[in-house]
Amino acid sequence: MPISVDIDVMLARRKMSVGELADRVGITPANLAVLKNGRAKAVRFATLAALCEALECQPGDLLRWEAEAEAEAASVAEGAAGA
Repeated sequence: MPISVDIDVMLARRKMSVGELADRVGITPANLAVLKNGRAKAVRFATLAALCEALECQPGDLLRWEAEAEAEAASVAEGAAGA
């Protein structure tokens, strides 16, 4: 999917855990992980707004568009790094 999610970047900048963010936003850590790992098919604006409020950021800090080829290359690189 050409939309990449950068919640990890903002979590690191804010020195916040996934569990703490999930509590602040009001979603389960499992649902936050689905969103964080790019497996979500949709996100409600209310959830996006809550994420932005908790992380003190803009939606563009969390979501970005990548060309399909770039997204595939990044996915392959991540898979190779984890092996």
